[in-house]
Order: sequence, then C-alpha cells, then structure tokens
Amino acid sequence: MSTEVKTTAISITLTEQITGFSQLTHKINATLADSRVPLPTGVAQNLTYLAHSLERISKKIHEHEEERQDLLALADISQVVNSSLDLNTVLQIVMDTIIRLTGAERGFLMLRGETGELEMRIARNWEQASLNPSEFAISRTVINRVVAEGKPVLTTNAQEDDRFVGQASIIAFSLRSILCVPLMMKDVLTGVIYTDNRIKTGLFSEKERNLLNAFANQAAIAIENARLFESVRRTLAEVTELKNLMDNVFASIVSGVITADVEDKITLCNLAASHILGHDIVGLIGKPLNDLLPPIAGDLSTHIASARSNGLHVVGQEYRVAMPNRGDLDLSLNISPLKDATDSTQGVAIVLDDLTEKKRLEAQRRLFERMVSPAIIKVLDPNQLQLGGKRGEITTIFADVRGFTSYSERLAPEVLLSVLNQYLAAAADAVLANDGTIDKFMGDAIMAWFNAPLPQADHTLRAVKSALAIRDALARLHAELPPESHLSFGVGIHFGEAVLGLVGTEKRLEYTAIGDSVNTAKRIQENSAAGQILMSAPAYAFVKDQVIVRPVEPIHAKGKREPVPVFEVMGLL
Repeated sequence: MSTEVKTTAISITLTEQITGFSQLTHKINATLADSRVPLPTGVAQNLTYLAHSLERISKKIHEHEEERQDLLALADISQVVNSSLDLNTVLQIVMDTIIRLTGAERGFLMLRGETGELEMRIARNWEQASLNPSEFAISRTVINRVVAEGKPVLTTNAQEDDRFVGQASIIAFSLRSILCVPLMMKDVLTGVIYTDNRIKTGLFSEKERNLLNAFANQAAIAIENARLFESVRRTLAEVTELKNLMDNVFASIVSGVITADVEDKITLCNLAASHILGHDIVGLIGKPLNDLLPPIAGDLSTHIASARSNGLHVVGQEYRVAMPNRGDLDLSLNISPLKDATDSTQGVAIVLDDLTEKKRLEAQRRLFERMVSPAIIKVLDPNQLQLGGKRGEITTIFADVRGFTSYSERLAPEVLLSVLNQYLAAAADAVLANDGTIDKFMGDAIMAWFNAPLPQADHTLRAVKSALAIRDALARLHAELPPESHLSFGVGIHFGEAVLGLVGTEKRLEYTAIGDSVNTAKRIQENSAAGQILMSAPAYAFVKDQVIVRPVEPIHAKGKREPVPVFEVMGLL
C-alpha cells in the first residue's frame, strides 16, 4: 500500500473515531442529565465542552485532509507538467485535473501569440472532451480584467455581481460561477486560465482560487520550458533537414553539393558537383572555395559571405557561366549556412543544379510559341492529341512577299534569310497583336486565321486590322533597310467554312485549317498586287460598315469556274 493511501486511511479512521467519541459524549451527557442522581459541579459542562471540542477537531482534521488532498493533487499536476515537454499533452491532462478538482463545467487556457493577443490553446469540458470553437462562449470582460490587473478574478454569480452588471457576454451566455487566474512568468503575463459553470452559483471559493493560482504558476514555468524545448527542437529539425537534404542531393545524379568550412576550405563535394563543374573530386577537397568562384560569378562570394556571417539563405540564384571543360552552362545555386547544435555557423553548403538542358527546352518552347499561335498551345492537351478535326467558320488571311524570288538571286543565303525573317516577323507580329492564329510559314508567305480555336465575334475585322498593320509595319521596316531590300506584301482575305484539327502522324503533327475557303483566300492573295489588300465579298459583308474599300475587277482564281468578286481594302472608317 502506498504512503498516500495509508495516510488517507489513517486520516479517515481518526476522523471516524473522533466523531464516535463526540457522539458518545453527547449520549453520556444526555443520559446523566436525565438521571436523578446529582452530578458533581462542572461535570455536565465539561462533557459538553469535550463534545464541542471533538467536533471542532473533527472539522479541522477534515479541512486539513481537504488541503492535503489539494496539495497532493497539485503535486500530481506538477509531476505531470514535468513528465513531458509536449505542451499540448501536458495542458490537456492538467486542464482535466483542474476541472475535476474545482468542479468546473469547462476550462480554457489562452496564451499570448506573436502579436500579443490571447490565443486559445486548449478548451476542455467536465467529460474530458475538447470543445469546438463554436462552444467558446466565455466572458471577455473577466478575461480582460485579469489581463489588465494581473490578478485572479472570482465570482460566485456573475449574473448578480456588481462588477459585471450589464456585460453582454455574461448576459448572453448565462454565465454564473467564474474563476479566472493569470499565467505569470517573471512578472510578465503570458496567458490566462479560465474556468466556469453556467448552471451552478457559488461553485468556487477562495480554496479553488488559491489552488488554481498555484497551478497557474507551475503552468507558466512548464510553458516556458516547453517553448525552450520547441526552440531546441526546431534547431535540431533544421540540422536534421539539412542532413537529409545533403543525403538526398549526394544520392542524386542531377544536383551537386559542395560544402566549405569557416575558412572557405572545401570539405565535401559529390560526384554530381564534380561532373557539373568539370573538376576531379580529389582535386577539390581542401582547396579554397575561391578557386571555383571566378569561373562561376563574381557576386557569388558576397552571397557566401552573407550566408556564413548573417545566416542568410540564397535560393535559386542563376548564372550563365563558361566552364573550361564543359562549355557554356546554366547553373542554379542554393547557398545555406551550416550550423551545429548550438546554432553556430560552421561553414556553408552550396547546392548546384545544372539547368542547361531545362533552359534549352524552354528556348525550344519559346521557339515553338513563335511558330505556333499561343492560343493553339493553350487548347492543346499533349496527353489527348488525336488526328482529325471539326468544322468551323473562320476568316483566313494569306500574306506573300512580292518580288522575293528575283531579289533572292542577288544575295547570299545568310543575308537573304535574315531579310526574309524580318518581313515574316513583321507580318506575324501584326497577326498575333490581333489574336490571330498563325497556321504556318510557307517560304516567303504566311497563313493565319481568326475565330479559332477561340471564338471571336469580330474575327473578320481583326483580319483586316492585321493586314493594315502589316502594311504599316513595312513602312517602318523600309526605314531601316537599304532601298534594294524594300519588298512588299500581297494580302488576301476570305471568310468561309473549314475543318480545323490535327493532320500528320503520331511522330509529326500539324494543327491546321483545311477547306475550300482556305484555298480561296490563297487564290485571292495570289492575284493581289504588291502592297494591295484584297478581300472577298463574303468577308466584306461582315465589315462593310467599318472599312473603306475600292471595287476592283473580279479575279479569275485557279480552280474556280466563276470569277471571284473582291474589294481592295484602303483603310478603316
């Protein structure tokens, strides 16, 4: 049997014996009073005094037993607090104990957050269950009073307490017995403990207040210990995270890792770093880190110094460097301070990623975006590409460089291609500026359409604006090129139905528009003169109130039995 159980049993037995003696004394006194035998003087008074004394002793023993039980409970709480450094676990056990000892219906513990405001950390009820936020109906008036004064607040009936008459929270939540004490750490209030009972009045007394206040002092110390432990755990987590990171990157064939001590001597270098930098590992270990800096970047030494002296992290720093053994490389560097368990910097770690291939793919994508309309890229799902298409109405535009064949005979291929690209770029920019879709470049011509893959209510007007923009762009281009390189575009515009979709094979696909309307637009362009913009009658019908045109003779288009009526676009109204 434990000492505590023995002490409790002895106390109960003694109390029972004294109570029995008191009752026996009362009986003897009553019997003698009824007896006709005269009693010596003072006997009856002494028996009565003895009975009352025994009652007082019994009451004192009972009070001391209650105090002892409270002290034991407080000791148990202290043992629980010191048995774990997990704050949430400790507070949950302690709060359940406090509710049991005080008879409270609910208990809440709030701590100051980073902003200084009180934040709810734990809320429990008499059933030892956590409360939902919707059940946090407490008196902010009482809490604010404790925070302001730094002293406990006890009310046996908040509804009738003069200090809280008319307070909305007390009236709305029908609060009655409330006991709230501060959490103090080195004379600084770090939080509060709040208990209440919304049914019973007069539940708490000075005894419960003293008990809860004593616990609050222990809880404040426990919280501070837990916070210190959490700080140590965070430091350990950072060290562990860094170790895991190093383990991962050392096992990776893509990322390289180089570490250096406080004297900037290289201490570690993995195979990936050796491959990326084109250096032998054995040749790097123990060498100054500065031996690697000049080929990489001049400002890298500044970042390393900041990481070492200020504990700053540099993430995703990218450099374009020329390595003697590997050529031009695109590198991404992450720089982190190496810290020990005392948070002291022991050097730096540099994680290298070779982005050369990624940059190459990004450049290819940008090139693809220049070759294919961004609108097409957005609607295409690489995982669901299928051959075929669907019918739709589009406005097609063809623009061809006039006089290019004879011009090309006089120039070297390199110069010719440079000039051609400038003309085609001007045409492409004009189409894309009006959200057109470029289908393809065909030698010295460009094909594009509007109203697909995204619908455009003013698609024909966009085509006209693109054609006029091409003409204006040529004027600016001619100002930069020599007279012998001044060329012009012939433009054809037509509206009609076409089938839009993917054609080709699984290895080579092309998103294009096919149909008689597309052929007609090309035939119109073939019959346009240098600098001339011709539009078919169906296309003109859409924009007749918005453009200025000049009637021209119908054209005899190849493959057409009847002449095709056209209009020359002069400008916008």
